[in-house]
Amino acid sequence: MIILYRKTMLSYRELKPGTIFVMNGEPYEVLEYNFLRLQQRKPVVQTKIKNLISGKITEKSFRQSDSFEETEIVRKKAIFIYMRSLPTGRQEFWFRDPKDPSQRFSLSEDIVGEKKKFLKTNAEIEISEFREKPINISLPIKMDFAVKEAPPGERGNTAQGGTKTIVLENGLEIQTPLFINAGDIIRLNTQTGQYTERVEKK
Repeated sequence: MIILYRKTMLSYRELKPGTIFVMNGEPYEVLEYNFLRLQQRKPVVQTKIKNLISGKITEKSFRQSDSFEETEIVRKKAIFIYMRSLPTGRQEFWFRDPKDPSQRFSLSEDIVGEKKKFLKTNAEIEISEFREKPINISLPIKMDFAVKEAPPGERGNTAQGGTKTIVLENGLEIQTPLFINAGDIIRLNTQTGQYTERVEKK
């Protein structure tokens, strides 16, 4: 099957916040836009843009002679099933369609990236596709996990801010307050990787 992409070209003055365009074959989203008209110089647009594949944010200026292809990023939901180690030492991650469990597919370790440490069975994620090719995944900002292992807090150690290392149901190790026990359900911020609160107490 041949996929045809209709190209819509953008001028440098159309790179407004939220616009997604292609530069050097990769998709970028405009975060900030500032039009400058300097005396005796050609006008320029100063932008802050985000590479939607790597996540890197850069500042870049564009001029009248610059033009770009506008594009769209398709986002769809998926449910994580399991991770499988390959003979090469790499990992692949299997997902299913939320509405049709029989529709299964895998994503490479390169696409999942560091977010793999937060994945757990039946977790819902969002996949971003660029020209029908997955480029990355997004997690809910807050996710709940069962505590698998938690050492007892040291007796007499009630100092505010005391922490200990615990193990979650998916094997992730994090720092939590001393009162967290095995069997508790806790909430994490997936952007910082930090404990936020206890949801249920054992």
